[in-house]
Amino acid sequence: MATAAAASASEAEPEPKAGPEAEGEEDEAKAARARRKVLSRAVAAATYKTTGPEWDQQEEGVSESDGDEEYAMASSAESSPGEYEWGYDEEEKNQLEIERLEEQLSINVYDYNCHVDLIRLLRLEGELTKVRMARQKMSEIFPLTEELWLEWLHDEISMAMDGLDREHVYDLFERAVKDYICPNIWLEYGQYSVGGIGQKGGLEKVRSVFERALSSVGLHMTKGLAIWEAYREFESAIVEAARPMAGFLSPSDWEQTFDSQLEKVHSLFRRQLAIPLYDMEATFAEYEEWSEDPIPESVIQSYNKALQQLEKYKPHEEALLQAEAPRLAEYQAYIDFEMKIGDPARIQLIFERALVENCLVPDLWIRYSQYLDRQLKVKDLVLSVHSRAVRNCPWTVALWSRYLLAMERHGVEHRVISVTFEKALSAGFIQATDYVEIWQAYLDYLRRRVDFKQDSSKELEELRSAFARALEYLKQEVEERFNESGDPSCLIMQNWARIEARLCNNMQKARELWDSIMTRGNAKFANMWLEYYNLERAHGDTQHCRKALHRAVQCTSDYPEHVCEVLLTMERTEGTLEDWDIAVQKTETRLARVNEQRIKAAEKEAALAQQEEEKVEQRKRARAEKKALKKKKKTRGADKHRADEDDEKEWGDDEEEQPSKRRRVENSVLPAGEAEPGSEADLSGSIAPAAAEPPSEPKEVRVGARRRDVPKVPHDSSKDGVTVFVSNLPYGLGEPAATLRPLFEACGDVVEVRPIFSNRGDFRGYCYVEFREEAAALQALQLDRQSVEGRPMFVSPCVDKSKNPDFKVFRYSTALEKHKLFVSGLPFSCTKEELEEICKAHGTVKDIRLVTNRAGKPKGLAYVEYENESQASQAVLKMDGMTIRENVIKVAISNPPQRKVPEKPEARKAPGSALLPRQVYGARGKGRTQLSLLPRALQRPSATTAQAENGPATLPAGTTPATSEAPKMSNADFAKLLLRK
Repeated sequence: MATAAAASASEAEPEPKAGPEAEGEEDEAKAARARRKVLSRAVAAATYKTTGPEWDQQEEGVSESDGDEEYAMASSAESSPGEYEWGYDEEEKNQLEIERLEEQLSINVYDYNCHVDLIRLLRLEGELTKVRMARQKMSEIFPLTEELWLEWLHDEISMAMDGLDREHVYDLFERAVKDYICPNIWLEYGQYSVGGIGQKGGLEKVRSVFERALSSVGLHMTKGLAIWEAYREFESAIVEAARPMAGFLSPSDWEQTFDSQLEKVHSLFRRQLAIPLYDMEATFAEYEEWSEDPIPESVIQSYNKALQQLEKYKPHEEALLQAEAPRLAEYQAYIDFEMKIGDPARIQLIFERALVENCLVPDLWIRYSQYLDRQLKVKDLVLSVHSRAVRNCPWTVALWSRYLLAMERHGVEHRVISVTFEKALSAGFIQATDYVEIWQAYLDYLRRRVDFKQDSSKELEELRSAFARALEYLKQEVEERFNESGDPSCLIMQNWARIEARLCNNMQKARELWDSIMTRGNAKFANMWLEYYNLERAHGDTQHCRKALHRAVQCTSDYPEHVCEVLLTMERTEGTLEDWDIAVQKTETRLARVNEQRIKAAEKEAALAQQEEEKVEQRKRARAEKKALKKKKKTRGADKHRADEDDEKEWGDDEEEQPSKRRRVENSVLPAGEAEPGSEADLSGSIAPAAAEPPSEPKEVRVGARRRDVPKVPHDSSKDGVTVFVSNLPYGLGEPAATLRPLFEACGDVVEVRPIFSNRGDFRGYCYVEFREEAAALQALQLDRQSVEGRPMFVSPCVDKSKNPDFKVFRYSTALEKHKLFVSGLPFSCTKEELEEICKAHGTVKDIRLVTNRAGKPKGLAYVEYENESQASQAVLKMDGMTIRENVIKVAISNPPQRKVPEKPEARKAPGSALLPRQVYGARGKGRTQLSLLPRALQRPSATTAQAENGPATLPAGTTPATSEAPKMSNADFAKLLLRK
């Protein structure tokens, strides 16, 4: 029964699994089944060749290379490109592109996309030798993805002809599995090793590969199942192949061999059932069917425990399946969960799974390497992870520093550590301080190698030489690139001086170093002098301490009082009377001079502040005079207009309403039965019938009437979800609704385009666009910044800011973005296409945004988004300081400064009075001019300034100004006041 079950298990194709195994695609499953068809035949052929010399291979139709040939056909079936018919023009074009890519890589070898494109073109052209060289160069610089490795492996497998080629393929597999943990590569490795089972040690090689694959990815809950099944099928095929061997061996030997092989299959089933994997139930059912004996109770207990563990892991696995790549947040939560459980193998696996999709996240590498350094401490594993980390994120100095420490911790040779440090210097860090940090890490390592008990040694000379080289490197290389050394406080020099003084007893060298530190702009800082003084106190003599403090008193400008106090304290404790007198004289003279300087600086600052206040007062007076002049002109115009009205009244033209007055109340709604003031009904007390012909109106009145005919629709806040607010439109837009409707109809069904007009009928530059569906409104937000008649149109959600004061419509990030560059100093005539042509030479450009003002005019600024941080950092190094049309541009990593949030004004309360109401301003704050739009006739007079028309106003007895209220007025009363003579 066991043999029959084994035969059926090895021959039958497994049915496709349903459920959460969404990571495996259908085409991969088909390819895997195609490869497994070859498995049993290859294993049987190789086994008979090894153990049964009388078995004729040719009779069975199996040759030695059948396994390799059929495996190569199966493995390359899905990846080999079809036959393309390239014309001469296409080939020439490809050759030119290949030459361009090679030239680009000679300039910037860290251009990832250039490597990928070059390999693709060389592969299409059939340049096998060049393809191998290109792949080799890329793999030395970058870790390759699973897709790139599988393509490379399939090409090499298809060309492998003999044993040497097979060893070369084995070496490629070994390199591939070190870059990332990829179950598919391990599966390919195991399947390919089966083809070499007929060679010497082939069987042990296959088992070794599968065991390593299980150790690496056997715990993978969604993809580990394929490795277990492939390994079991291999061992089951050997069981079937061993059956015909009964005639060549003694019964006892054959039974021992057969039982031993059966036990291997049993062991694989038991090991697999003890691990929580998806589709465990099917594996358990398969084991029950395959095994002749009942399943032991211990195996059932392990299986049930694994099922319980599976339920705990399922929420995290399902979260990964539902999320979209790179799924960093989901992986972080999964890692936290595994860290609480504490299984090292599973923690390592989940870190590796997360890094496959987030290989460019330095913080993830730091967390992973920190866990390995502190918990596992396995040399090969730790160093491998550190090496992969710096290859993925070479711009992160923390990863290089940790790598150097790990190599020192695990006893790596000095030569290897030095080579690694040199690689770190050429990695292209983003900041000048990063170079200081990596130099400090390397110098610390060299200092720990020195035996300071000896007066001189090779290690000590190397340390001193490294210090000197570090200072020279920061001065020349770093300062030239960043316009700063990155070490303004001379930390490296201070460290060198401490080592010379404390460990080498060489105070003369330490003093020389401190003299150099002070000459680099540090002599004005009290803390630097005190650091030097403490070093002299510990390892020098009193004379040099006194000399240092005397110099500090003369040079310090930030905290001279502190330095003077230290000098006086030292002389009080150790000095003579003469030393004390000199110290007192110097400190008093210095402090007096400092006080004079501070008084002068304060007077200068006060003078500047007074000048600024005078300028503010002048501007206020100028604005007040301008206001008064405008008011005077308006008064003259009103007097003249009133005189004209009086003349018209005298000539009996009372029945015609004045156009200017009519326009003021054109939007007023009169109550039923009331006539407009100034009409015949108002003068005679009765309503006159409408005239047969309306009187002629001036042009302004006709324009206002035409606008009045358009009904004013109030905004419905319940439709904000399907409405967008469009602003910054040209004020001279003739027909806003007709112009904007075609633009927004591309997003969905437009119900209404509602432009906003002023009372005079002028377009105010904004409108509301209402859609029938909310999805269309969301799609319309993509039209933001689109040009309309040369002006960028702003499209934002329709939100009532009075109800949502914290709502922001700025859609760009204001935080540090290491993959995005900020470019300044561009010519105003520079276009997006021209800038993209310049930037794409350094990497894949995802987006370019030219910054413009509200009128659409360029401001000479731009944001360039690259595919990853590495490309952005390389672009900074290459483009910063570049000249474009006689303009020198500046390029930096995008890190906008934090905007200052205005503090909310607290409620003001006058002493002894009630709480005063807070002044409420608009969204743009208090205006420079705030005119009162309430007519003077309606303004409520105060107790001190109220005056009647012919004398002072008197208040009724018992009435206070605070409680007096004006009577409520109707629209007709309001109109009468406006038309009052």
